[in-house]
Amino acid sequence: MAAVILAAGSATRFGSPKQLARVGDLTMLEAVVAIAREAGLDPILAVVPGALAVPPDVVPVRNDDPERGLSHSLQMGIAALPGDVEAALMLLGDQPTLPVATVNAIVAARGSRPIVAASSGGLILPPVLVERSAFDSVALLHGDLGLREIIRGNRQVVREVPVDAIPADVDTPADLERLGSSGSV
Repeated sequence: MAAVILAAGSATRFGSPKQLARVGDLTMLEAVVAIAREAGLDPILAVVPGALAVPPDVVPVRNDDPERGLSHSLQMGIAALPGDVEAALMLLGDQPTLPVATVNAIVAARGSRPIVAASSGGLILPPVLVERSAFDSVALLHGDLGLREIIRGNRQVVREVPVDAIPADVDTPADLERLGSSGSV
């Protein structure tokens, strides 16, 4: 099972490359990679802007056009997966406190439907697992739309995994500051 980390956003609200912001001893990107590693996901691909460095065991997928939105990053990540990958878990590069237990629960729920996603309070949330049989549906996305757009109109193809909560994205320096003081955003 592969991991595709979506970390190519322009971080306009953050004001600097948030992938490099420190979360404890790691950068935000390294923290998300560590979650994928601990969950046993392999290979790990990271969709990143231009020349951003990734850890040595991570496959970089260079998105030199992040203005095209989240859908473009998703499409690039899916297209870069090796042909023998049966499924991929889409992780957000700005959720460095995602519990590994949540990742493991989503992976364990594979089987009956082509998409498996966390759900909390009636909402489908990342991370989202996509089976190879559903990879083509990502090509239908445009602009800054993620997998939620596919899921909204096709809940019957989604197996929902109830979780207590998903950590919020780190979108601003204030979010990162709250993360540092409380351990969650």
